[in-house]
Amino acid sequence: MRNLLFLIFLCVFISCQKNTNQENRIKEDVSFLASDKLEGRQTGTEGEKKAADYIRKRFEELKLSEKGTNGYLQAFTFKPKTNPHDEVKFDVNGDGSITGNNIIGFLDNKAENTVIIGAHYDHLGYGGDGSLYRDSIKAIHNGADDNASGVAIMLNLAAKLKNKNINNNYLFIAFSGEEMGLLGSNYFVKNPTIDVKKVSYMINMDMVGRLKKDSTLAVYGTGTSPIFKQTLRSHNNNFKLIQKESGVGPSDHTSFYLADIPVLHFFTGQHDDYHKPGDDSEKLNYKGMEIIGNYIFNIISDLNDNGKLAFRKTKNESSQVRFKVGLGVVPDYMFDGKGMRIDGISENKPAQKSGLQKGDIVIQLGDSLVTNMMSYMRALSVFKKGDKTKVVVKRQNKKVEAEINF
Repeated sequence: MRNLLFLIFLCVFISCQKNTNQENRIKEDVSFLASDKLEGRQTGTEGEKKAADYIRKRFEELKLSEKGTNGYLQAFTFKPKTNPHDEVKFDVNGDGSITGNNIIGFLDNKAENTVIIGAHYDHLGYGGDGSLYRDSIKAIHNGADDNASGVAIMLNLAAKLKNKNINNNYLFIAFSGEEMGLLGSNYFVKNPTIDVKKVSYMINMDMVGRLKKDSTLAVYGTGTSPIFKQTLRSHNNNFKLIQKESGVGPSDHTSFYLADIPVLHFFTGQHDDYHKPGDDSEKLNYKGMEIIGNYIFNIISDLNDNGKLAFRKTKNESSQVRFKVGLGVVPDYMFDGKGMRIDGISENKPAQKSGLQKGDIVIQLGDSLVTNMMSYMRALSVFKKGDKTKVVVKRQNKKVEAEINF
């Protein structure tokens, strides 16, 4: 009897150790996906195929069921857009077409509804149109934060959810083609491998690797289900939360929101290495990633007993504003003060030529006061090429005025 009890204890201990090891692999997963040998994981390249194979093997280790169209893989072929206003054409043949792969694993709890947890794994390769790198020397864009970080937390959640919160099934998707226009998520929604009418909600993680000292965490889509805001607040013991109601944004959650699925998108903010070769694995805040993973797990746990969540459409303010010109700045989307803080300046654009600087807070553009991102966009929308106007910024508690030539 004593030997039997010892064997039972040993089996439980080994099982716990394996689960713990899976949960503690965040840094290992990022280090591989963001290594030079994957050459930036651009969709359709050998580097992306190596990344896909790594994620497939991790899904096998986690004992997720295959839910692609070929094992874990869901291939999609497309022809890149030459006109940014055209729709991408899938399943095309002939020269110039590219094939990417979504990797899809399923945790089947025999439940009525399913939660989708996703993150894109592609990046920019050696740069291309999406790069903000201006050096003439060719360089790999490893994309540690964008978005090896999201994939690593997705895998972490897959380990955490084994035999937990079993009132839902969980579908884990590593998307390709995000950097080319949310292609992988768009394709999945149009060609789902499960019944999307049974999807309760979708969680997306994109650039969650650089939690700053003030612990600011942005969550988008908080208005897409009535229960989200309360749930986010009730489990927040660590973050300065910035909640954005809209379900539309520049990442894969948008594809699901447009299919009437509630979404939450997690994001730790932009930085100087965004879409540049400097986005490397040693610069990530791994402790912060662990805290974010625990936070998302607690949210999922809270929602475990709520059945299929109610969906609510949100006002997509940015889509209602059209621009003929731009300042040539990267807004700080994490800023929650008055005005629009500049997080980056593009070369040879109006802002740089007028002497604006990173960290400046735009408080007036032309005759319009700027109090937030929306008022900034409205103010910008009235100008056309050739116009001149004044801009007033707050720089280290001083007001600075400059002339802008569009």
